[in-house]
Amino acid sequence: MSTALNQPHQTTAAASLRGIAKSYKHFRLNNIDLEIELGTVNGLIGPNGAGKSTIMRIMMGLVTPDQGTVSVLGQPISSREASAKQDIGYFSDDMRLYKSESIAFHMQFVRSLFSSWDEVYAQQLLDRFGLIAQQKIKGLSHGQRVKSLLLLILARRPKLLILDEPTNGLDPVAKQEVLSELMQIVNDETRTILYSSHNTQDVEQISDTITFIDRGRVIASNNRDEFLDGWRRFKLQAPQNWQAPAIDGLRPESTFGNLRVMTLDRYQAEVENRLQSSGATLEASEAMTLEEIFVAAVLRGREEKQQ
Repeated sequence: MSTALNQPHQTTAAASLRGIAKSYKHFRLNNIDLEIELGTVNGLIGPNGAGKSTIMRIMMGLVTPDQGTVSVLGQPISSREASAKQDIGYFSDDMRLYKSESIAFHMQFVRSLFSSWDEVYAQQLLDRFGLIAQQKIKGLSHGQRVKSLLLLILARRPKLLILDEPTNGLDPVAKQEVLSELMQIVNDETRTILYSSHNTQDVEQISDTITFIDRGRVIASNNRDEFLDGWRRFKLQAPQNWQAPAIDGLRPESTFGNLRVMTLDRYQAEVENRLQSSGATLEASEAMTLEEIFVAAVLRGREEKQQ
């Protein structure tokens, strides 16, 4: 049964993508499924060209998928788009401001369009980001332009933030200023962030859930802590004819003579004992960083695709 348009659509998801596909001449998004829960920070990690920006543009209605459905803040993005977008803040590096105008001009312009504009918060962001309202855009550094754009988006108090590589090219101090502000936003548990980056450290710092995407496919998606707790790297000394035990998710990473390096994506405490009893000598059982997990997951995904 469909929900009447004049009735509120009850959902626990800020956004939902189901079976999304989009083909270009040299690239294809393939069967993308994402569920973004309210009040969470969601990291989307992938190499350049993996499809992160295309997913976000589809969510904004800027790109029409070939198949699948998209719902944002309880509304199909193809229906009543204008009202849905009032509550979405979208950042992309290709967004531009008027070079000959000041930050204050842009603040007044956005204030005139959005009744949700929070002037007190806007002034606070000016101070936190070290910006001067009267300064013209053409005189700003790259980092100052990024922070100006984010100010204009954040001061609207959107319910959903879709941020496409917002810290790309920022110096370490500016990056930390932006990340700290994003972490403050979700103290209000009704606000949600989808944040894309190829920098795993940025995403790990602020995200509740993380999705890895590569070559147009989702290859893994999980809670951040479950990623970090579930992956392990083992270093073993094993004879040439050694056979690894049949442990779900255990894969070879490299071999150097008798040294075997293996990764596991479903770690359980008894794994070390099983490896030891298989005829190998376990030299190390190591936790993996998110970057190491991402690289291992991408290589596994590419290997599986070729099989």
